[in-house]
Amino acid sequence: MALHSLLRRPFLFSSLASTVSARASSGGARRACSALAGLSVRGGGDTEGLPTPTAPLPRGFASSSAEGSASVEGDKKYVTLDDPAPGSPFHYAFPVHSLEEAKQFYGGILGCAEGRSSEKWQDYSLHGHQIVCHWVGQDYRCVDYYNPVDGDEVPVPHMGLALTVEQFHALAERVRKAGVKFIIEPHLRFQGAPGEQWTMFFKDPSGNNLEFKAMAKQENLFAKYNVVD
Repeated sequence: MALHSLLRRPFLFSSLASTVSARASSGGARRACSALAGLSVRGGGDTEGLPTPTAPLPRGFASSSAEGSASVEGDKKYVTLDDPAPGSPFHYAFPVHSLEEAKQFYGGILGCAEGRSSEKWQDYSLHGHQIVCHWVGQDYRCVDYYNPVDGDEVPVPHMGLALTVEQFHALAERVRKAGVKFIIEPHLRFQGAPGEQWTMFFKDPSGNNLEFKAMAKQENLFAKYNVVD
């Protein structure tokens, strides 16, 4: 079976919104970075003064090209390092206490390609979905609330991706090697139920909670039934 068929349809989800977009592309949408790849993209060379990414394509995605696209609009030169997810890409903005630490975490540890930025905010591509770190002051830390889910005290708010099982374990290994502390260790929950899934929780440097999960059966992501805690 083709690689792009095996690694289809990660979904973005958030505790603050339920917008979900298909991530797959049979035509080979370019991905210059990935939270799963163990690789991060850095520019190399110049195209009319613009950095051109030359890093190898992340594992887990089919693509016809690993290069970004250089463009000029008016007097602005720029390079596009990632493509939007097909359909309706999700947009999520959240506060951080340090843009530099956010860059090291989202751009470095998770390997997300950086888009537009200013002195007060940074765009990143999380599997083609737009997440934006907004600087709100050095004192900011996320205030956590908790709900029990299948024996775990789950911190809210949180956001993340629903991945394939293979992608989930690759990301768990990457995060562990980076020394990031798990709030909830990677494990399988709702075993034997339609919602059976792998899950893990960890925080960014500002205390914002991230959950990444992988459904045992991806088609059951929105299976409707009553869950008894």
